[in-house]
Amino acid sequence: MARSFISTLNKMAREADRARRNQERAEARYARAAAQEARLQERAAAQTARQLDKLERQAYLEARQEEAQSENDLLAHQIEELNGILRAALSTDLTVDFDALLKHVSDRDLDSDLSLRLTPVPPLDTLLPAPLGFFGRLIPGARTRHRRLSEQAQTSHEALLADLDAVRQRRATALADLQAKAERHNTEITALRDAYQAGDAEAVVSYFEAVFQRSEYPEGFPQEHSIAFSPESKQLVVDYEIPAMDDAIPTVEKYRYVRSNDEIVETKRSEKTRQALYAQVLAQTALRLLHEAFDSDEARVVESAVVSVFVSTIDRATGRPIRPCLVSVRVSAEQFAQINLDRVEPTTCLKQLRAHVSGHPSDLVAVKPIVDINMVDHRFIQEADVLSTLDSRPNLMELTPGEFESLITNLFERMGLEARLTQASRDGGVDCVAFDQRPIFGGKVVIQAKRYKHTVGVSAVRDLYGTVMNEGASKGILVSTSGYGKAAFEFANGKPLELISGANLLSLLSEHAGIEAKIQAPEGWIDAAVE
Repeated sequence: MARSFISTLNKMAREADRARRNQERAEARYARAAAQEARLQERAAAQTARQLDKLERQAYLEARQEEAQSENDLLAHQIEELNGILRAALSTDLTVDFDALLKHVSDRDLDSDLSLRLTPVPPLDTLLPAPLGFFGRLIPGARTRHRRLSEQAQTSHEALLADLDAVRQRRATALADLQAKAERHNTEITALRDAYQAGDAEAVVSYFEAVFQRSEYPEGFPQEHSIAFSPESKQLVVDYEIPAMDDAIPTVEKYRYVRSNDEIVETKRSEKTRQALYAQVLAQTALRLLHEAFDSDEARVVESAVVSVFVSTIDRATGRPIRPCLVSVRVSAEQFAQINLDRVEPTTCLKQLRAHVSGHPSDLVAVKPIVDINMVDHRFIQEADVLSTLDSRPNLMELTPGEFESLITNLFERMGLEARLTQASRDGGVDCVAFDQRPIFGGKVVIQAKRYKHTVGVSAVRDLYGTVMNEGASKGILVSTSGYGKAAFEFANGKPLELISGANLLSLLSEHAGIEAKIQAPEGWIDAAVE
């Protein structure tokens, strides 16, 4: 029995030891599993972190690529706008609608002012207290209170009616004031329209000021312009400014993101490409101005137009402001109507129109404007102007032929020519030969003058051209106290001829000879030859 007890104890000890070892092995397995789980979690976390880093890196790279693409899109838009300067104008109507400018006033225009709004007055019976019933009349003092409330309602109703009447009176006054202002405005608009349609110089200039102010150019264009109109020749003169090449044409061809050094780099646009694009911008601008002038001229008061395009900048050599003219073109409305602007090549079109175009516009090499806008100065004095008798300025139309010859000779001598008088023309003007001593550009110059009251016709210009050919002269100048017609300008276009109108002559006399003159044809004046 003792052995059996000891055996039982040993068995229990072995089982306890087995259980302990099993527990230890279980704990070890759990610890290994936990460690394995921890390692898996660490690896997963590291993998997740790597994936996040990769995603963040990819997002960053994509953002940088998009940044470069955004710059390229902006660049493409700028180039598209520059290439479309002319095309954008062809679908835009800049005609001033005078009827749309008229103001129409109605009673409803007053409602925006709260103090002038009409507030309906409720009927009196809605303000009166309800009638007293049988039992209400039995209450002491009820009748007195009812009468007092009725009187208050009556007073309030009368006050509301009085206020409404006062508002109506103020509305009537305000409406009359608006109508008076609208009438004055409409009178001015109508007068401007009538004056424009009649070809009044000031009205025509105002009209085209409104036209060109509404024209939208690419960002960065100054859109500064000057306008003049000569009623005698029905010629519109427009001086317009565009930016210099460095301010207008992008220096970058494209942008590219370089991943290796995390930079957006620029590919430069070649100077040749920039110069070609600038020449296109210049040509398109000139043609666009001509299109807008003729297309918006609803009254057809303009028979010909001169457009000159300038650049205001700083001379890099001297540091002083300069304003070179880069293109100047004159064309008649009839001639321009034959051009299909949808299909032209702008620079070739200008060449066909015999425009003065800078050979190197990017270098601001200037050309001579066909018309100096400062000379389109309407200082002609009407015969009915009583004040003209008080003017001490010499009247060119009252000079003797000899005096007029001396005046013209003196003028061209002051301008640097060596002038010699020849036989006076039959109209009391002067024919003289002058010599420009400059090498290359100089030579013999034939000058003819005509004191005309009416527009000089094309035959006088043809005569001058014939004289230039016969004399072997390098240039012919026709000076008139009046203006020139469309046919005269068309004939002179592209030939070594220069037409100086009366306004030009007055300006030249003031600038070079210090003579402040006027042009007023005496009563009964008859031109030597009127076409």
